[in-house]
Amino acid sequence: MQRRVSAGVRAGAGVTGALLLLAACSGGEDGDGVTVGGKGEAGSPQVTITPGNGSGRARPDQGVTVRVTGGVIEQVTLTRKGKPVEGRLSQDRTSWQSRTLRPGSQYQVTAVAKSPQGKSTSVQSTFTTMKAPVALNVSDVTPMQGEKVGVGMPIIVTFNRAVEDRRAVEQALEVKSTKPATGAWYWTAPNQVIFRTKNGTYWQANQTVTFRARLAGVKAGKRTYGVNDVARRFTIGDAHISKVSTKTKRMVATSNGQRVKSWPISAGKGGRVVNGVDTFLTTSGIHLTMGKENPAIMTSEWMGVDPNDKKNGGYREVIPWAVRISNSGEYVHSMASTVWAQGRQNVSHGCVNSPPAYAKWFYNWSYRGDIVIITGSARRLEWNNGWSYYQMSWNRWVKGSALDREVTTA
Repeated sequence: MQRRVSAGVRAGAGVTGALLLLAACSGGEDGDGVTVGGKGEAGSPQVTITPGNGSGRARPDQGVTVRVTGGVIEQVTLTRKGKPVEGRLSQDRTSWQSRTLRPGSQYQVTAVAKSPQGKSTSVQSTFTTMKAPVALNVSDVTPMQGEKVGVGMPIIVTFNRAVEDRRAVEQALEVKSTKPATGAWYWTAPNQVIFRTKNGTYWQANQTVTFRARLAGVKAGKRTYGVNDVARRFTIGDAHISKVSTKTKRMVATSNGQRVKSWPISAGKGGRVVNGVDTFLTTSGIHLTMGKENPAIMTSEWMGVDPNDKKNGGYREVIPWAVRISNSGEYVHSMASTVWAQGRQNVSHGCVNSPPAYAKWFYNWSYRGDIVIITGSARRLEWNNGWSYYQMSWNRWVKGSALDREVTTA
């Protein structure tokens, strides 16, 4: 077990000892250790800092190591541009290890150790980390900073390039929430990883979630290093869970377990089979609301039909109050022209048609990441159709983690 030491704590009053600065040539990409050592009068502890003072190409992924013989560490201060950098002290207080370091940056470190006889040694080192030959950056994080989202909201992290060492990068990702949850990461692509909570649990309502990518200095592949840390904080709103039945043709919206609205709907009519899939059926499964459009422009181009080709089902419609729930063109939206069918007959191309007043209410009420559970259709929602990640079993989702593990956000 290790305990964290604040890098900003100063040495206690009355600490004495020799200050020793030894210049040394640095190791390069091969990571050869270069150290400085401090040895004061007889009986004083010896302190070794790696990288050594004057190093110009220190490995950012190796961080800073302080070791002591003949005593214990009293204090370590590691700074970049005057700001402290965190590290951990071993339980026996004879070694200290920093986190990974930002490439192409200068650092200063001071270490103070004391012997059992009360004699002290202080050592300093100033060094520069090597620049990243190939830079790994986070190019996008969903949700947005400060956004209020639904209880099903995933955290979607997209990188600027494919990640070779997924284990190293995943270890640098952290999710914390004020109300604990169990979740896991899943690599959906070489440059994208997604965090979601365990099936059937979701986030607890009304809390804060913080995501951090401590990527600076992480070796993500051959000659590839993370360059910057990224942080994102957002809030979980009320637990909005809506249920749609394509058989009873009704939608029921609940908030924190309480029913708040119910209205008639018209779902997908079916009848257009492509490669064994009836694309005019609404998909059954756990959907997440992905975004809002007012209006949304919906055309028949998605099925390869010119909007002007009315004979073959071509259409182009301007649809108000549309909330997207998949990538296959499904929305909960207003449709005044099918009010006659809502609650009675399924006549849409797959969307959940709603009376205008109810569609407007749902549009204004919903967050991104709300749960919309649809039942009754013979067409199953695929796990990668939009944000429908809860369609995948939990065991399979965890296997998609490079570390093959669950994560607790407490």
